Amino acid sequence: MSRETLWAALNVTNWGEFWWVMVGLTGQVMFTMRFLVQWVVSERSRKSVIPVAFWYFSLGGGMILLSYAIWRKDPVFILGQSTGMVIYLRNLWLIYAERRARAHADD
Repeated sequence: MSRETLWAALNVTNWGEFWWVMVGLTGQVMFTMRFLVQWVVSERSRKSVIPVAFWYFSLGGGMILLSYAIWRKDPVFILGQSTGMVIYLRNLWLIYAERRARAHADD
C-alpha cells in the first residue's frame, strides 16, 4: 500500500496528522479491550462481571482519546471523554476504598 493510499484512507495530509490518527486508533483499541476483558471474565464466571481491568482500560483509552479530541479541537468528543474520565476514576476510587475497608476490617 502506498503512502498516498494510506493517507487518503485515514483522511490525513501529513505525518503529524498521521501520528495523531494513530494515537486516536490506539485509544480506540484500548476501549475495545475493556469490552473484550469484561466479556471473557463474565463468560468464565457465568455471570455479568466488571473486572478492575475494565476501568483501567477505560481510563487509559479515555485519556488517549481525550488527547486526540483536544488535538482535533472537537468539543463534543472532548466533553464526552472528559466526563467519562471522571466516572472511570470514581469507579476505581470506590473499588480501592472498598478493598481498604475490607483490609482494615480483617485486621
